[in-house]
Amino acid sequence: MCGIVGYTGPKQADNILIEGLEILEYRGYDSAGVAIIAGQDLKIVKKVGKVSELIAEMTQVDTSGNCGISHTRWATHGKPSDANSHPHTGVHDQFAVVHNGIIENYQELKSELLANGNVFSSETDTEVIAHLIEQAYDGDLFTAVREVVRKLEGAYALAVICTNEPDRIIAVRKETPLLIGLGDGEKILASDPSAIVKYTKKFWRLENGEMAIITPDTAEAFRIIDGVSIQKEVQEIDWNIEQAQHSGFDHYMRKEIAEQPEVIENSMRGRLKSDGQVVLPELSSVAEVLRKAQRFHLIACGTSYHAGLVGKYLLEQIVRVPVEADVASEYRYRNPLIGQEDVVVVISQSGETADTLAVVRLAKSKGVPVIGIVNVVNSSIAAECDAVVYLQAGPEIGVASTKAYVSQIVVLTLFTLYLQHLRGTESVDTARITRDLRKLSAYVASLILDDEKFEQVAMAIKDHENCFFIGRLVDYAVSMEGALKLKEISYIHAEAKAAGELKHGSLALIQEGTPVIALATQSSVREKMYSNIMEVKARGGEMIILTNHPEEFRNLSDTVITLPDVSPFLSPVLSVIPLQLLAYHAAVLRGNNPDRPRNLAKSVTVE
Repeated sequence: MCGIVGYTGPKQADNILIEGLEILEYRGYDSAGVAIIAGQDLKIVKKVGKVSELIAEMTQVDTSGNCGISHTRWATHGKPSDANSHPHTGVHDQFAVVHNGIIENYQELKSELLANGNVFSSETDTEVIAHLIEQAYDGDLFTAVREVVRKLEGAYALAVICTNEPDRIIAVRKETPLLIGLGDGEKILASDPSAIVKYTKKFWRLENGEMAIITPDTAEAFRIIDGVSIQKEVQEIDWNIEQAQHSGFDHYMRKEIAEQPEVIENSMRGRLKSDGQVVLPELSSVAEVLRKAQRFHLIACGTSYHAGLVGKYLLEQIVRVPVEADVASEYRYRNPLIGQEDVVVVISQSGETADTLAVVRLAKSKGVPVIGIVNVVNSSIAAECDAVVYLQAGPEIGVASTKAYVSQIVVLTLFTLYLQHLRGTESVDTARITRDLRKLSAYVASLILDDEKFEQVAMAIKDHENCFFIGRLVDYAVSMEGALKLKEISYIHAEAKAAGELKHGSLALIQEGTPVIALATQSSVREKMYSNIMEVKARGGEMIILTNHPEEFRNLSDTVITLPDVSPFLSPVLSVIPLQLLAYHAAVLRGNNPDRPRNLAKSVTVE
């Protein structure tokens, strides 16, 4: 997830572009850059690091001009560096391209260009686009861009400029967002309304498979497939600037919950093929090690550890291999028994978690291979692992992790299916898993739309100081994440228990009105969960039940949250959504800022 801003009009473009990048820096902070047309010249300035680094660099260069594009990067292909920063050009500095997304077939396209003698200056997938446009250009930028994007596979939002057409920007959208702001005598394009609202409240949104030509006085949309003009509906931003910075949401956490359908698609993009095969080329160098591994260790902290517990269940049930899941801070100090045929898998959103990084170094000191499941490219953990599978979740600003957790589970599922095929294990109906994986984003979107119901549940628990979460098997792992979310942002004490353990002590804490949230998605233990819920109900507990079979639990609770019925291995992706929203609303109703929970930081880089 990267941020794009473009401007064409009578004003100096550089100030508007930089201002937009500062607003969109939450979408990427690995590097930033601008490309501005002045006469027949293309002025490009780009710099690794935050937008502030780019601003300092621009003080040394004349960037005057009235048409330009800019970009703040979240690295996917190629480490953060000046060379890999956007905008990108072809062989000659005549065209500039900025890109948000992933081009899945860029290696194939790049090989063809290299065979034709093209020389590349970066490791990115985006530079391929610039070279292809340069090759296709015959006096009409729109035609050249349309020809090129029809060759691209993947997800992309693009903005392209050319010195031969100095006041024109071509914009393209497939999957990733792009908006066109309709100012009087000026036009602004951006990934997010927050970069537009200062200059105009009128805009239209490019939809999938659409492209646009914008000039200071005109904005036209077209279908990519046939080039036919489209009449767009003009919309109006009715947010204030503070809301706009959160894309219309009150908090980053709520915005990031809303992004989860897109995150699920991004995590699977290029990895789950149409025939159900999972492809993880980033693991090719360790494929033989993974095929022969006798045991896996899933190590992480906090929310990532809870994802690891789901991963343990997946690997043991589907691949039939022993798995140990542990928190990094304990694992590193207890002199763990790691065999030479074991594999350590570390999970981290930031890639900078100190305890998890120490586990990487511990394992490598023993000669044991380490796989990273990480969100941030070129982070410390990613740099030291033998192989890395990136989450592709984009930057997560909220301290309480939401979209990173969901993407971790999706990637762990893909990792499991990859191993199952690699090792030839046939233990479960993986065909259903792959079918349901493709439905997940739509199901998650439908749950998020039911937000008002979760707010009503939050109203019922907001004044309590204790809350319990129960579940069995993988539901227990999700219960732990639900309890963590509630306690870290609402400050309600929350405890997760394996439902079968209630009678071994915790049932003593249940009294009249105590909120108890039960997850019941696992068919193999449904009758056992029914009995556990009855035990709580008999002690006066106020039951809130999340289940994919509501008819079986309706008589036990006034509050039943119905979940889509998917493979039990995928239920964590769905059951966690109501728990995230419940925690969010409880925090807001109690007057807390969920983006800044007390005593907590986003990345724990010290012990």
